[in-house]
Amino acid sequence: MTPPVTDHFNGKTFFNPGQRANAGLLDVLRWQFNRQLTPWPRWVEITPHALPPVPPDGGVAATWVNHSTFLLQTAQGNLLTDPVFSDRISPVSWAGPRRVHAPGVTFNSLPRIDAVLLSHDHYDHCDLPSLRRLAHGHQPLFIAPLGHRTLLAAAGAKRIIELDWWQTYQPWPDLTVTLTPTQHWSRRSIGGTNRRLWGGFYLHTAARRVWFLGDSGYDEALFREIGRRCGAPDLAIIPIGAYEPRWFMQPAHMNPEEAVRAHQDSGSRQSVAMHWGAFQLTDEGREDPVKALEQARIAAGLTEGNFRILAPGESIVV
Repeated sequence: MTPPVTDHFNGKTFFNPGQRANAGLLDVLRWQFNRQLTPWPRWVEITPHALPPVPPDGGVAATWVNHSTFLLQTAQGNLLTDPVFSDRISPVSWAGPRRVHAPGVTFNSLPRIDAVLLSHDHYDHCDLPSLRRLAHGHQPLFIAPLGHRTLLAAAGAKRIIELDWWQTYQPWPDLTVTLTPTQHWSRRSIGGTNRRLWGGFYLHTAARRVWFLGDSGYDEALFREIGRRCGAPDLAIIPIGAYEPRWFMQPAHMNPEEAVRAHQDSGSRQSVAMHWGAFQLTDEGREDPVKALEQARIAAGLTEGNFRILAPGESIVV
């Protein structure tokens, strides 16, 4: 069923009000022919970490698996954001960006997954092989922005909830999930640009607020509005990578300085970084986002505890 026309849907495609996040073909070609790619390591060994116990009384344990995949453990159930466990993020298994470290939590080590939060359809966030394994082995509820039902059903999902921006769904008595706007775009195939919506997820438990920002360019007014409407997050999960060159990436991806500003705009009490270190998508080096985040933190008068970098498999409990 086609959604009604809104301030971000024209009856055919979704869009960012007043902004354009997806680049045109000429911009893509200009980037590809003038790339200044910083070399990445072929492989990075990681240290295994044990999962924390499920926190009581409305707490949330957030474990960084890789890229934008977080395991969120609550007393009500376990959620997984943008699950990516494949070796490559691509339409095909034999080409495309290859991971440079193993998932911080292996697929077979996952606890029961009760719900999957899918922010948008890009291959580094919407990995169909991983979704198929989850649908078959865990049979979770899938929550995604408008337009993803057919894609998820093709992956074997049986229970699917689609949300528009600012819509809220309550999967369990003490948990609500709100789809928050982001400045981004969608496409998985030629002719499919912006046919599916994108967004982040704001979780309210009985005692905590957690904001998984999703992919986004920087938008001060939007991030302040999210903080006003949903409340200051106890934990914000914010992307810091895939940002160079700025002339090309700025509309759709924040750099670390902008990520720090998003932390401040939303009023977040504590933030952790995502969207870096697993797959080389853009021109910056693997460790560049970490170094730039430290500089941005210091410039903003923040401590390491205000905006943390987790190792793959490491957890934070709020």
